[in-house]
Amino acid sequence: MNRLEHLFANKQDDILNIYFTAGFPNLHDTGTIITSLAAAGVDLIEIGMPYSDPLADGPTIQHSGQVAIKNGMTLPLLFEQIAEVRSKTDIPLVLMGYFNQVMQYEEEAFIKKCAEVGVDGLILPDLPVYEYETFYQKSVEAAELCFSFLITPQTSEERIRQIDKLTKGFIYMVSNSAITGAKSDISERQLAYFNRINAMQLENPRLIGFGISNHATYRTACDYSNGAIIGSAFIRTIEKADNLEQSIQDFVQMVRGN
Repeated sequence: MNRLEHLFANKQDDILNIYFTAGFPNLHDTGTIITSLAAAGVDLIEIGMPYSDPLADGPTIQHSGQVAIKNGMTLPLLFEQIAEVRSKTDIPLVLMGYFNQVMQYEEEAFIKKCAEVGVDGLILPDLPVYEYETFYQKSVEAAELCFSFLITPQTSEERIRQIDKLTKGFIYMVSNSAITGAKSDISERQLAYFNRINAMQLENPRLIGFGISNHATYRTACDYSNGAIIGSAFIRTIEKADNLEQSIQDFVQMVRGN
């Protein structure tokens, strides 16, 4: 049982997952952001591998990725940063990115390196379910990594059931059909979708992401799932931060409602 599985075995409600882009706002902020989020009380951290052509990210995360690449962020450097921060915190860490990045690194080498440096889970939204099951599932599970798939309001029940069988860790429940980006509230259509998924009684925990930005949307997400994922709102916060650690503490307290 890795750190991510241990988290969900011991906590089922109000889970807060914060996403940030590695190398943003500055190249060597990764460790500080991780330790500050852990100290502020988040439950797990999703680290974005910056990519030049993201498929699902809105302008805020796209911008952070462009800045990170310009800053010089690479996968080898990110792996070094994660290995270093592992001596300071046991918080679960999930890498999110696109499969082209994995292919460029070489798939088996990437999986092995993730396990070596202390990554707990992977999210690769553009890796098809069939490709994962056929070519990579055995290697990922042998490395004791979790793998999370995304579902959306358009995902069929048959596909959701298949994803539920393949997932280890949590299902990433995309709140709407749009790209990432903070929203001020959650619509009735989204609530109907949340209820529909709840009625399926899936085996895996679910975290709701896309459009979660504040205490109100976080609380709604928690009411309909095991927790929430926040990205764009956090990216904007750290971009403007004069004191990174304090800004992170204040942001998490705002989301939690403390």
